[in-house]
Amino acid sequence: MSPTAAGVLLAAGAGTRFGMPKVLAAQGEWLICAVAALHRGGCDDVVVVLGAAIVDVPAPARVVVATDWSDGLSASLRAGLRAVEADFAVLHTVDTPDVGADVVVRVLAAAQSSSSGLARAVYGDAPGHPVVVANRHWPELLRGLHGDEGARAFLAARRDVIAVDCSDLATGRDIDTPG
Repeated sequence: MSPTAAGVLLAAGAGTRFGMPKVLAAQGEWLICAVAALHRGGCDDVVVVLGAAIVDVPAPARVVVATDWSDGLSASLRAGLRAVEADFAVLHTVDTPDVGADVVVRVLAAAQSSSSGLARAVYGDAPGHPVVVANRHWPELLRGLHGDEGARAFLAARRDVIAVDCSDLATGRDIDTPG
């Protein structure tokens, strides 16, 4: 049986610097693009973690609400991981609209073929999303989550995360301010 992958789209924040929850950006186009990237990129299940704004999500995604979303990114990541069952979680953010399915495919394949089961997209010298984490690492990742930091500390503490250059496919730039 081939390994399963679940997409966890982090979209719960208020987008304070952006001026509104980013899940609402571009009339929902960012959300549509991110769900499509995860689904077409190989995720059998896609959950969209919401909080500050509750919206309908495009098929085939389903909603998970992080009721404690105001605690920061860690709350969203925790809610998303607890809502999925798969061999791999593909962690993605709604504010990177140029990341498509081709990026997800590449990073997921790298994680699935590595002994560590860990991979992340990089764009030039900058680490970005998606990040793929094998199920066996979820307990450790969940234990270390706190505040407005997602998997950054977990990933920084490891030497076995495969860096997957995706700069030929996207900028990977997260958009924090309008315009």
